Amino acid sequence: MTKIITATLWSRLPEDLHYKGEPNEWVKMTRPGQSLHSFLEGPEFDDQGNLWLVDVPYGRIFKIDSDGQWSLHHSYDGHPHSIKQKADGSFILTDYKNGLIGYDGKEKFTALLSSINFKGLSDLTIAENGDVWFTDSGRTSLSDPSGNVYCLRSDSSLDHVLDNVPYPNGIALSRDGKMVYVAATRANAVWRFLADYPEADRPMVGTHIQMSGGLGPDGLAVDDHGNLAVAHAQTGRAYIYNHFGDILARIDLPEGLWITSLIYQKNNLYLVEAQTGSVYRANLEE
Repeated sequence: MTKIITATLWSRLPEDLHYKGEPNEWVKMTRPGQSLHSFLEGPEFDDQGNLWLVDVPYGRIFKIDSDGQWSLHHSYDGHPHSIKQKADGSFILTDYKNGLIGYDGKEKFTALLSSINFKGLSDLTIAENGDVWFTDSGRTSLSDPSGNVYCLRSDSSLDHVLDNVPYPNGIALSRDGKMVYVAATRANAVWRFLADYPEADRPMVGTHIQMSGGLGPDGLAVDDHGNLAVAHAQTGRAYIYNHFGDILARIDLPEGLWITSLIYQKNNLYLVEAQTGSVYRANLEE
């Protein structure tokens, strides 16, 4: 039987940090006729226990301390979708507008791979050896299954791993680093392939999890036991699967339908809900 857990509100974007200007081009393109106070993505805990988030439409980087207090850490001209901390303490961001970006955590941004004409980057994950796996979704879908998966190797070489994904979104590595999971959002599926595939070939890809309803899988996260958490966009739910793809738990939110992303910390799963600008927490030991 699937375990059902109801997450509780941990922290919500304060009213004074809501964007109150006119809709920009990103909002007009992705949410025509609407206004957005924010659209939060990409949670990452740093070494001090702060939770970092990015605000896609307005180029903002937020930091939430362990007490749930928000601060606007930085803002810039971009559309960041995810942020991850490297072993040296600096960060890498995937940005829909600007591509792959290095960030020192203070003021300095550095464009990486500026010569590549990406469709519009979405998510990333960093392997233990320093390889950066990232997705390039643009506006791809089942009618245009041309989304990309790349790997920026630790030696600075770039592998174009896949070019046929209907909106590649969340990306994660298995606990042992041998498997790559990719959320193919518009196929409503999580794909899987070997990270160490033959150098001169494309990896053999299979459907690891087939979902239904909602928009499809968004953010992914893997815990210390190898269990895969999947944010199911436009359902207000997330799911946890074991390494066989068997469902272990369903996590429901009391409010909001758009879980964009999630992250494990100890025995908790933190879930980012974009409609309300909230971070929920699910205790997985209950």
